[in-house]
Amino acid sequence: MTTSAVSSRDLPHPAREEIRLESVLHALSDPMRLRIVRELAADGDELSCSHFDLPVTKSTTTHHFRVLREAGVIRQIYRGTAKMNGLRRDDLDDLFPGLLDRLLAAADRQAVRLGG
Repeated sequence: MTTSAVSSRDLPHPAREEIRLESVLHALSDPMRLRIVRELAADGDELSCSHFDLPVTKSTTTHHFRVLREAGVIRQIYRGTAKMNGLRRDDLDDLFPGLLDRLLAAADRQAVRLGG
């Protein structure tokens, strides 16, 4: 990754040109990570990690956010003591036009079909 952590509060993110389709698809293949991305997309703004009520341990939640960040799907920054998460929609739409919208629409259809 081009961007390296300067301190424990600076989180490494891949530069736009480093984001790979395989990494994005892998990150979105997990139901918990897809749920995080769906919530971020629905909200359209940054959300703190504590906003998400996932049925997994805190360490597993942290792992899911790290996978999404390292794949280039989300951007995480600290605002005070809160770690804020935002969808990297502009980067993803530029690199893979239509992919995110189609995946989110498919996830919504699946949720309706499965009653979730």
